[in-house]
Amino acid sequence: MIFQKISEHEQVLFCHEPRSGLRAIIAIHNTTLGPALGGCRMQPYESEEAALEDALRLAKGMTYKCAAADVDFGGGKAVIIGDPRTERTAERFRAFGQMVASLGGRFYTGTDMGTMPEDFIHAAKETSYIVGLPEAYGGSGDSSIPTAQGILYAIQATSYFLWGTEVLKGKHFALQGLGKVGWKVGEHLLAAGANLWVTDVDQGRVDAFLQLATAYAGEVKAVSGAEIYGVDADLFVPCAIGAVINHTSVEQLKVKAVVGSANNQLATSEDGVRLHERGILYAPDYIANSGGLIQVADELYGHNHERVLRKTKAIYETLVSIYQQAEAQGISTMKAADQFCEERLYQRQVRNSFYLEQRRPQWELVK
Repeated sequence: MIFQKISEHEQVLFCHEPRSGLRAIIAIHNTTLGPALGGCRMQPYESEEAALEDALRLAKGMTYKCAAADVDFGGGKAVIIGDPRTERTAERFRAFGQMVASLGGRFYTGTDMGTMPEDFIHAAKETSYIVGLPEAYGGSGDSSIPTAQGILYAIQATSYFLWGTEVLKGKHFALQGLGKVGWKVGEHLLAAGANLWVTDVDQGRVDAFLQLATAYAGEVKAVSGAEIYGVDADLFVPCAIGAVINHTSVEQLKVKAVVGSANNQLATSEDGVRLHERGILYAPDYIANSGGLIQVADELYGHNHERVLRKTKAIYETLVSIYQQAEAQGISTMKAADQFCEERLYQRQVRNSFYLEQRRPQWELVK
């Protein structure tokens, strides 16, 4: 199974640098649209196989994410095997930077779960193929800001499709995860007058968010762990780990839609069909959470805040189009989104082939 998934990717690179303790994997899925772009995740994976599985899955997701966001980049992902609480050292990230440099521009990367923009200041000393650095170091800054803004646009698009209004006041949201993005999404929802159920593995973050919520009119309640799936809410907003929509949780949900920032929210493609069969609208994660990608991709052309905001707003129109396409065809929104992205990839392949055919006579004359 793993070999089959590897064969779907253009390149997979393993790295072990003993002096720094770096153990990492870079997976490049598809570069039809341009060089691969994807974040670097750090986790204490239980095995190298688990790390590889995650890298392959996330890299493929980035191909579709780049296609949906209409940026000129392909899909890739990096994972570092280690505990981010104790093993995020300068030496590891410099070694990782050398690993990225060895690919000669086929892969651009930056922060993801378990890593921080400051980590890549060290990596950037070894390679220029780093994005999302702090603004003081020439980067575009915190990518969680446009990611959270994009999720708000996705929620508004979903509300408009379901109820004919973007007004979120009085609506109930089940928010899973209060990290860099989830916290900001929660603030947006509170400012809009919404009511929230919240949960996070870190009780300290939950307590801090409850304190923040006292300044807003909406009601906020905390639940623990898997209880979040069964609360009576309008939307479920997963902003933590992936694969949270599975055979068990689908049956527990009491919501009208799922819209969140977590990557790879569906444990399997069948879970998207299960949501569809239950009448629960699903905002494909790689469309809803593409705000951060849009910012780091824009950075490579010279960061422009207004340009990023304008492109992030397009998440709204893209999602409404996907919802309409799925409804018209009687298919899941995930399948409709995949079709949308695959058509963009196909059209680019056609253009690339046409360009090569037009150039061939000149190359032959030069020879």
